[in-house]
Amino acid sequence: MIRKPITRNEHIKKLSRDHHFSLLFCWKLRQGLKNNLEPQRIGEYVQYFWQQNLQPHFKEEEKILFAAIKDRQVQRAINEHKQIRQQIQDLANNSGKNDTLKTLARIADMVDDHVRYEERTLFPHLEKKLNKEQLKNIGEQIQKYSSPLIDQYEDEFWNINAVSIDK
Repeated sequence: MIRKPITRNEHIKKLSRDHHFSLLFCWKLRQGLKNNLEPQRIGEYVQYFWQQNLQPHFKEEEKILFAAIKDRQVQRAINEHKQIRQQIQDLANNSGKNDTLKTLARIADMVDDHVRYEERTLFPHLEKKLNKEQLKNIGEQIQKYSSPLIDQYEDEFWNINAVSIDK
């Protein structure tokens, strides 16, 4: 099934671009798992991506985009942020334990499902609920307080042809 590209309000397009990087993050985790790489190596990338990208993105959504509307759909997204945050914290605390592979797979699935929920359900909902002035204000805040997501992680473990970095 081919999906029609989603048209996003110009004021929240930056958040949708961030979602692209988050889906790529999920793909990278799955590639590492598929290629039976060391869980610690993949976990280090998860911590990097969390600190550099996901955590700031979640804060941006929660403080800027979700602030205007407090309903069931927004609450679901906030709850999913908490669940993802908890999984990443669990990964950091249990690094090297037997369930690390399951935790990495669960993080990839949770982030993937969350991004698709926001893109397909929550953002269209918010675009209908928020008026033009609110969306403009949100866009201005995003421009003022956010920076683009950048993934410059050195160890390209997901690329099976990449040179391995020994640590």
